[in-house]
Amino acid sequence: MRELVVEADGGSRGNPGPAGYGAVVLDPATGETLAEAAEYIGVATNNVAEYKGLVAGLKAARELFPDALVHVRMDSKLVVEQMSGRWKIKHPDMKPLAAEAGRVFPPGRVRYEWIPRERNKHADRLANEAMDAGKRGLQWEPSASTAGLDATAARNAATPPPSGPPGDATAGAARARAALASGAGPAAAPDTSGTGASTGTATGSGAWPTAVARPTAPDDALFDAEEAVAASVASGDFEAEAGALAPVGHAARTEAPGTGVSTTESGAPAAGPPGAPAAGTTPAPVGTVHAPAAPRQGWTGPDMGAPATFVLLRHGETALTPEKRFSGSGGSDPELSAAGLRQAEAVAEALAARGTIQEIVSSPLARCRRTAGAVAARLGLDVRIEQGLRETDFGAWEGLTFGEVRERYPEDLDAWLASPKAAPTGGGESFATVARRVAATRDRLTAAYAGRTVLLVTHVTPIKTLVRLALGAPPESLFRMELSAASISAVAYYADGNASVRLLNDTSHLR
Repeated sequence: MRELVVEADGGSRGNPGPAGYGAVVLDPATGETLAEAAEYIGVATNNVAEYKGLVAGLKAARELFPDALVHVRMDSKLVVEQMSGRWKIKHPDMKPLAAEAGRVFPPGRVRYEWIPRERNKHADRLANEAMDAGKRGLQWEPSASTAGLDATAARNAATPPPSGPPGDATAGAARARAALASGAGPAAAPDTSGTGASTGTATGSGAWPTAVARPTAPDDALFDAEEAVAASVASGDFEAEAGALAPVGHAARTEAPGTGVSTTESGAPAAGPPGAPAAGTTPAPVGTVHAPAAPRQGWTGPDMGAPATFVLLRHGETALTPEKRFSGSGGSDPELSAAGLRQAEAVAEALAARGTIQEIVSSPLARCRRTAGAVAARLGLDVRIEQGLRETDFGAWEGLTFGEVRERYPEDLDAWLASPKAAPTGGGESFATVARRVAATRDRLTAAYAGRTVLLVTHVTPIKTLVRLALGAPPESLFRMELSAASISAVAYYADGNASVRLLNDTSHLR
């Protein structure tokens, strides 16, 4: 089935004021412009113009290929969220336009993605051309448009993608920081009223003369593409990470002993005596010097394209989960319990409503395969099994509680808590070994699913490891994250090597 990309935009000089829209239909493989549409619509709000641009773009796509699958990309967070069904449509002027857009293609054939304005220049320019024509008392004419030429020139002038696996390219992060240092002005404040009123106008090299005032997108998008500049040191080599995380422009600081809580297979903290460190705590020696996180750089940077977005789903409960027992890849491979089955159905319903998952990849262990199967049945997708997503092999600790391990193997447990290179008793896997395995798996999957949103159904340690590596956090951070059964986290990986953590331990679908 043919796939098409529709990029649409709209704006108003006055909000409400003289307004126009623009839309372009693109070939997703080549980037070729297949159709353009633009129109001056008289006095209207930003949001009405944006919706009209969406309708025009969808109709242009239908005229080309009535049976196509359509990927809509817009810089209007409001339109994207409302058309995706996540936000309600309250404004009376937008309800009929949204309904019209929804009728162009059958349900399920259109998906929506928010993109920053800098990546929507073609449609933006078309909208401005339409408003310029309207100011002269005319309508936009395709023969007079230069939007396509300008968009092609901008793409050709873009920095070529660097080599190296996503999530590991420190050089890519340096380029992003350098681009930020070159100076981008502050963004306009977001409009959350639904009326389209904006508190600022676009500035910088991407703004056209008499640029349209529009709301900028809030930064709370979970699975949609957005600009990211946070560097990720993700090699799985802990010594290399320690060097890469050296302070830059900040004085080193000291930190008191750690107070993080270890979460075993259940994701819940183990109990300990009052006043004592929590079970699973990784104590740092007093006076240990830690490298601070890199300073926040903002959210504007080079165009990094649509990321590979991993939605990380921890499997539902097993009989071992509420008992807080180690349950890795070297034990009994338990099935989901009755509670776990209910959790799997709840998360399947939530992900189906969200409508963003395009692929499903699962750990080979039974609890993950059953959880992934519940989601796949709702979404009509197949499940790919990936051995690299399996849980840590906890060796002789499999099936034991933290307290039982402390009683039987105290020295081994202390060594495991103190060093990521220490393995559990009996030949299990160290966290360093798991990190290398998970990083290699991540690299394969980001290469295979570039630009797509993939559900990874896996376990506590792989999910925490992916988050830790994306943040460039130290190994002891594994003990300082909570991951509940059937929780959702998300990380996006960009082609220039940057990673963006979008979500951690969301359990709202279980409440």
